[in-house]
Amino acid sequence: LIDELAALSVSVEDADAGSDAEQALFGEPGMPAPQPGWQRSTLRALFADEALASAAGAALLAQDWSGGLALQSLQPLPEQDWVLLTQSQFAPVAITDDFWIVPSWHDVPAAARRVMRLDPGLAFGTGTHPTTRMCLQWLAAHAPLLTTADARVLDYGCGSGILAIGAALHGARDIDAVDIDPAAVQATALNARANGVTLRADAPQAAAGSYSLVLANILATPLQVLAPLLCARLRPGGSLVLAGILERQAEQ
Repeated sequence: LIDELAALSVSVEDADAGSDAEQALFGEPGMPAPQPGWQRSTLRALFADEALASAAGAALLAQDWSGGLALQSLQPLPEQDWVLLTQSQFAPVAITDDFWIVPSWHDVPAAARRVMRLDPGLAFGTGTHPTTRMCLQWLAAHAPLLTTADARVLDYGCGSGILAIGAALHGARDIDAVDIDPAAVQATALNARANGVTLRADAPQAAAGSYSLVLANILATPLQVLAPLLCARLRPGGSLVLAGILERQAEQ
């Protein structure tokens, strides 16, 4: 209904966020939610002007199911430099003491000896997510495996290409980065070019042969579905790095 009332954007949040009553909800696409929702929710909607916001609030409160619903406030949203605001949320990320992910608008930290330039975009992977950092830390710790004469790397579900580029920056030269999302394939190619590294970005069908290292930072359920495919691509004695698994999914 809120979309029908000309909302420009809508978000739903835990009304108890930040308190002892806060509930963490984690789920995966295509799977049932672990629970229906929060005990209390706060809905925030953005409208083009105050008149539309007021009309939407009145329309919602007039519904026969609106018992317990309350209009908390109407607040103007001041004009801002949204590009600058977005950029301010992304600072350089230290993967190791000397390996850093640095957005293009930031100076390189003095401690950085190996740098990946990466800006937030349409595809997942900026280095801020714990699973991404864990995979990059693994690459840094196992760099000698990437420089052997027969080393081949597959980044399955490459997103922004961050893991494939990380492998290249640590010496890998034969790299396939694949994703089902064409936007991710494009982002990976552009990000690789921006970092001066060479890799092949394509759809999953392009992955062929066996690899000494297979990386897949996705989600637990897709990883289970893809297990036969990923194992089939892994060379005997190779390394399989999987991430995106919640603690409660570890046994699975």
